[in-house]
Amino acid sequence: MYRQSVPAPRRYVTDAIVLSRFDYGEADRILTLITPGAGKIKAIAKGIRRQKSRIGGSLEPFAELRVALAQGRTFEVVTQVDVVHPWLNLRDDLVSFGTASYLAELANGTLEEHHAAESVYVMLKRAYEILDAGMASGRVARWFEMHLADELGVRPEVDRCVECGRLLEADERYRWMPPLGGVLCERCPGPPFERAGLSLEALKLLKAYQRQDVEALAALRVRPAVEREVEMAMREFLAYSLDRRPRSLAFLDEVRASGAADVAAAVPVAPVG
Repeated sequence: MYRQSVPAPRRYVTDAIVLSRFDYGEADRILTLITPGAGKIKAIAKGIRRQKSRIGGSLEPFAELRVALAQGRTFEVVTQVDVVHPWLNLRDDLVSFGTASYLAELANGTLEEHHAAESVYVMLKRAYEILDAGMASGRVARWFEMHLADELGVRPEVDRCVECGRLLEADERYRWMPPLGGVLCERCPGPPFERAGLSLEALKLLKAYQRQDVEALAALRVRPAVEREVEMAMREFLAYSLDRRPRSLAFLDEVRASGAADVAAAVPVAPVG
Protein backbone atom coordinates (compact mmCIF):
# COMPACT_ATOMS: atom_id res chain seq x y z
CA MET A 1 0.00 0.00 0.00
CA TYR A 2 2.81 2.42 0.92
CA ARG A 3 6.45 2.11 -0.06
CA GLN A 4 8.85 1.05 2.68
CA SER A 5 10.56 4.08 4.20
CA VAL A 6 14.32 4.47 4.57
CA PRO A 7 15.44 3.60 8.12
CA ALA A 8 15.85 6.72 10.25
CA PRO A 9 19.21 7.62 11.80
CA ARG A 10 19.63 7.13 15.53
CA ARG A 11 18.82 10.80 16.18
CA TYR A 12 16.71 12.87 13.82
CA VAL A 13 14.25 15.75 13.60
CA THR A 14 10.92 15.52 11.78
CA ASP A 15 7.60 17.26 11.36
CA ALA A 16 4.83 15.33 13.09
CA ILE A 17 1.16 15.34 14.10
CA VAL A 18 -0.05 13.42 17.16
CA LEU A 19 -2.65 10.80 16.19
CA SER A 20 -3.20 9.29 19.64
CA ARG A 21 -1.62 9.15 23.09
CA PHE A 22 -1.96 7.36 26.40
CA ASP A 23 -0.35 7.65 29.81
CA TYR A 24 2.38 5.17 30.68
CA GLY A 25 3.87 4.55 34.09
CA GLU A 26 3.96 7.36 36.63
CA ALA A 27 4.97 10.27 34.41
CA ASP A 28 5.51 9.11 30.82
CA ARG A 29 3.22 9.15 27.78
CA ILE A 30 3.18 6.95 24.69
CA LEU A 31 2.40 8.79 21.45
CA THR A 32 1.43 7.67 17.98
CA LEU A 33 2.78 10.20 15.47
CA ILE A 34 2.34 10.58 11.75
CA THR A 35 5.42 11.97 10.00
CA PRO A 36 6.04 12.72 6.30
CA GLY A 37 9.06 10.47 5.88
CA ALA A 38 8.89 7.71 8.50
CA GLY A 39 5.11 7.34 8.36
CA LYS A 40 3.39 6.28 11.56
CA ILE A 41 5.69 5.80 14.54
CA LYS A 42 5.36 5.17 18.27
CA ALA A 43 7.32 7.44 20.59
CA ILE A 44 7.67 7.86 24.34
CA ALA A 45 7.79 11.25 26.04
CA LYS A 46 9.54 10.61 29.33
CA GLY A 47 8.48 12.61 32.36
CA ILE A 48 6.00 14.65 30.30
CA ARG A 49 3.29 14.49 32.98
CA ARG A 50 5.49 16.09 35.64
CA GLN A 51 4.86 19.77 36.33
CA LYS A 52 8.44 20.75 35.49
CA SER A 53 8.50 18.94 32.13
CA ARG A 54 9.99 21.12 29.36
CA ILE A 55 7.77 19.60 26.68
CA GLY A 56 4.61 18.94 28.66
CA GLY A 57 2.48 21.59 27.00
CA SER A 58 3.73 21.03 23.45
CA LEU A 59 2.92 17.42 22.59
CA GLU A 60 -0.79 17.98 22.00
CA PRO A 61 -3.05 16.57 19.28
CA PHE A 62 -4.27 18.78 16.40
CA ALA A 63 -1.01 20.70 15.98
CA GLU A 64 1.90 20.39 13.61
CA LEU A 65 5.08 19.84 15.59
CA ARG A 66 8.80 19.78 14.96
CA VAL A 67 10.02 16.83 17.01
CA ALA A 68 13.54 15.68 17.83
CA LEU A 69 13.66 11.90 18.32
CA ALA A 70 16.22 9.33 19.37
CA GLN A 71 15.84 5.67 18.49
CA GLY A 72 15.02 3.41 21.42
CA ARG A 73 14.59 -0.34 21.80
CA THR A 74 10.79 -0.29 21.71
CA PHE A 75 9.80 3.31 21.03
CA GLU A 76 11.43 6.41 19.64
CA VAL A 77 12.30 8.82 22.48
CA VAL A 78 11.15 12.44 22.29
CA THR A 79 13.98 14.79 23.22
CA GLN A 80 12.63 18.16 22.04
CA VAL A 81 9.40 19.63 20.65
CA ASP A 82 8.54 22.90 18.92
CA VAL A 83 5.02 23.83 17.86
CA VAL A 84 4.93 24.88 14.20
CA HIS A 85 1.17 25.31 13.66
CA PRO A 86 -1.00 25.16 16.80
CA TRP A 87 -4.40 25.37 14.99
CA LEU A 88 -6.03 26.68 18.14
CA ASN A 89 -9.34 27.65 16.56
CA LEU A 90 -10.43 24.10 15.80
CA ARG A 91 -10.23 23.30 19.52
CA ASP A 92 -12.73 26.01 20.44
CA ASP A 93 -15.72 24.23 18.91
CA LEU A 94 -16.73 20.72 20.00
CA VAL A 95 -17.87 19.71 16.52
CA SER A 96 -14.58 20.72 14.87
CA PHE A 97 -12.69 19.12 17.78
CA GLY A 98 -14.67 15.90 17.31
CA THR A 99 -14.07 16.03 13.56
CA ALA A 100 -10.32 16.45 14.09
CA SER A 101 -10.37 13.43 16.41
CA TYR A 102 -12.24 11.42 13.79
CA LEU A 103 -9.75 12.27 11.03
CA ALA A 104 -6.81 11.37 13.29
CA GLU A 105 -8.44 8.02 14.09
CA LEU A 106 -9.04 7.32 10.40
CA ALA A 107 -5.40 8.02 9.56
CA ASN A 108 -4.16 6.01 12.54
CA GLY A 109 -6.31 3.01 11.65
CA THR A 110 -5.27 2.82 8.02
CA LEU A 111 -1.50 3.38 8.22
CA GLU A 112 1.15 0.78 8.91
CA GLU A 113 4.05 1.68 11.17
CA HIS A 114 7.32 2.79 9.57
CA HIS A 115 5.91 3.03 6.04
CA ALA A 116 6.27 6.40 4.34
CA ALA A 117 2.93 8.19 4.18
CA GLU A 118 3.71 11.71 3.03
CA SER A 119 0.47 12.04 1.04
CA VAL A 120 -1.68 11.15 4.06
CA TYR A 121 0.34 13.53 6.23
CA VAL A 122 -0.24 16.36 3.75
CA MET A 123 -3.97 15.55 3.60
CA LEU A 124 -4.34 15.55 7.38
CA LYS A 125 -2.40 18.78 7.68
CA ARG A 126 -4.60 20.42 5.03
CA ALA A 127 -7.75 19.16 6.75
CA TYR A 128 -6.66 20.71 10.05
CA GLU A 129 -5.76 23.98 8.31
CA ILE A 130 -9.22 24.37 6.75
CA LEU A 131 -10.98 23.25 9.93
CA ASP A 132 -9.02 25.87 11.83
CA ALA A 133 -9.98 28.47 9.18
CA GLY A 134 -13.67 27.76 9.79
CA MET A 135 -14.72 25.52 6.90
CA ALA A 136 -17.81 23.41 7.68
CA SER A 137 -16.68 20.35 9.62
CA GLY A 138 -18.81 17.94 7.60
CA ARG A 139 -17.31 19.05 4.32
CA VAL A 140 -13.78 18.77 5.66
CA ALA A 141 -14.55 15.24 6.84
CA ARG A 142 -16.08 14.17 3.50
CA TRP A 143 -13.15 15.65 1.58
CA PHE A 144 -10.68 13.77 3.77
CA GLU A 145 -12.66 10.51 3.63
CA MET A 146 -12.88 10.57 -0.15
CA HIS A 147 -9.22 11.37 -0.69
CA LEU A 148 -8.08 8.85 1.93
CA ALA A 149 -10.16 6.18 0.16
CA ASP A 150 -8.47 7.18 -3.10
CA GLU A 151 -5.03 6.96 -1.46
CA LEU A 152 -5.84 3.49 -0.10
CA GLY A 153 -6.98 2.26 -3.51
CA VAL A 154 -10.67 1.91 -2.62
CA ARG A 155 -12.04 5.00 -4.39
CA PRO A 156 -15.83 4.57 -4.74
CA GLU A 157 -17.21 4.39 -8.27
CA VAL A 158 -19.70 7.22 -8.81
CA ASP A 159 -19.59 7.65 -12.61
CA ARG A 160 -20.40 4.15 -13.86
CA CYS A 161 -22.51 1.27 -12.61
CA VAL A 162 -20.30 -1.03 -10.55
CA GLU A 163 -22.04 -4.07 -12.04
CA CYS A 164 -22.45 -3.43 -15.78
CA GLY A 165 -20.02 -0.53 -16.26
CA ARG A 166 -22.57 1.69 -17.98
CA LEU A 167 -22.29 5.45 -17.54
CA LEU A 168 -24.87 6.62 -15.03
CA GLU A 169 -27.58 8.90 -16.43
CA ALA A 170 -29.25 11.84 -14.71
CA ASP A 171 -32.81 10.58 -15.28
CA GLU A 172 -32.46 7.16 -13.65
CA ARG A 173 -32.46 5.83 -10.10
CA TYR A 174 -29.36 4.72 -8.20
CA ARG A 175 -28.45 2.43 -5.33
CA TRP A 176 -25.44 2.82 -3.04
CA MET A 177 -23.62 -0.53 -2.74
CA PRO A 178 -20.46 -0.40 -0.58
CA PRO A 179 -19.80 -4.17 -0.91
CA LEU A 180 -19.61 -3.69 -4.70
CA GLY A 181 -17.60 -0.46 -4.49
CA GLY A 182 -20.03 2.30 -5.41
CA VAL A 183 -23.23 3.00 -7.32
CA LEU A 184 -25.49 0.37 -8.87
CA CYS A 185 -27.74 1.43 -11.76
CA GLU A 186 -31.46 0.80 -12.00
CA ARG A 187 -31.07 -1.83 -14.74
CA CYS A 188 -28.96 -4.24 -12.69
CA PRO A 189 -30.51 -6.58 -10.10
CA GLY A 190 -29.95 -5.71 -6.48
CA PRO A 191 -31.63 -4.59 -3.25
CA PRO A 192 -34.81 -2.47 -3.46
CA PHE A 193 -34.44 1.28 -3.88
CA GLU A 194 -36.33 1.82 -0.62
CA ARG A 195 -33.41 0.23 1.25
CA ALA A 196 -30.35 1.28 -0.76
CA GLY A 197 -31.50 4.25 -2.84
CA LEU A 198 -29.21 7.21 -3.53
CA SER A 199 -30.60 10.56 -4.67
CA LEU A 200 -29.30 12.40 -7.74
CA GLU A 201 -28.25 15.33 -5.51
CA ALA A 202 -26.22 12.99 -3.29
CA LEU A 203 -24.57 11.42 -6.34
CA LYS A 204 -23.57 14.88 -7.60
CA LEU A 205 -22.13 15.78 -4.20
CA LEU A 206 -20.11 12.54 -4.07
CA LYS A 207 -18.67 13.44 -7.48
CA ALA A 208 -17.84 16.92 -6.22
CA TYR A 209 -15.87 15.50 -3.28
CA GLN A 210 -13.82 13.43 -5.70
CA ARG A 211 -13.12 16.19 -8.23
CA GLN A 212 -13.25 19.64 -6.65
CA ASP A 213 -10.68 21.39 -4.50
CA VAL A 214 -11.53 22.51 -0.98
CA GLU A 215 -12.18 26.13 -1.98
CA ALA A 216 -14.86 25.04 -4.47
CA LEU A 217 -16.35 22.62 -1.94
CA ALA A 218 -16.62 25.38 0.66
CA ALA A 219 -18.72 27.45 -1.74
CA LEU A 220 -21.25 24.70 -2.59
CA ARG A 221 -24.87 25.31 -1.62
CA VAL A 222 -26.37 21.97 -0.63
CA ARG A 223 -29.47 21.04 1.36
CA PRO A 224 -28.68 19.65 4.84
CA ALA A 225 -30.61 16.47 4.02
CA VAL A 226 -28.28 15.81 1.09
CA GLU A 227 -25.19 16.48 3.22
CA ARG A 228 -26.50 13.94 5.73
CA GLU A 229 -27.24 11.40 2.99
CA VAL A 230 -23.68 11.63 1.70
CA GLU A 231 -22.27 11.46 5.23
CA MET A 232 -24.14 8.22 5.90
CA ALA A 233 -23.12 6.84 2.50
CA MET A 234 -19.43 7.50 3.16
CA ARG A 235 -19.61 6.10 6.68
CA GLU A 236 -21.12 2.91 5.33
CA PHE A 237 -18.56 2.72 2.54
CA LEU A 238 -15.55 3.21 4.83
CA ALA A 239 -16.91 0.80 7.45
CA TYR A 240 -17.08 -1.88 4.76
CA SER A 241 -13.84 -0.99 2.95
CA LEU A 242 -11.72 -0.54 6.08
CA ASP A 243 -13.58 -3.07 8.24
CA ARG A 244 -13.88 -0.70 11.17
CA ARG A 245 -16.13 1.98 12.62
CA PRO A 246 -14.13 4.74 14.35
CA ARG A 247 -15.05 5.16 18.00
CA SER A 248 -14.75 8.95 17.74
CA LEU A 249 -17.93 9.05 15.63
CA ALA A 250 -20.02 8.39 18.74
CA PHE A 251 -18.62 11.52 20.40
CA LEU A 252 -19.06 13.56 17.22
CA ASP A 253 -22.69 12.48 16.85
CA GLU A 254 -23.34 13.25 20.51
CA VAL A 255 -21.99 16.81 20.39
CA ARG A 256 -23.84 17.54 17.15
CA ALA A 257 -27.09 16.21 18.58
CA SER A 258 -26.54 18.27 21.72
CA GLY A 259 -25.96 21.38 19.63
CA ALA A 260 -29.11 20.77 17.59
CA ALA A 261 -31.11 20.31 20.78
CA ASP A 262 -29.75 23.58 22.19
CA VAL A 263 -30.75 25.42 19.02
CA ALA A 264 -34.22 23.90 19.09
CA ALA A 265 -34.65 24.86 22.74
CA ALA A 266 -33.69 28.44 21.95
CA VAL A 267 -36.33 28.87 19.24
CA PRO A 268 -39.38 30.68 20.71
CA VAL A 269 -42.66 28.79 20.50
CA ALA A 270 -45.46 30.69 18.81
CA PRO A 271 -48.66 30.99 20.84
CA VAL A 272 -51.51 28.70 19.80
CA GLY A 273 -54.74 30.28 18.53
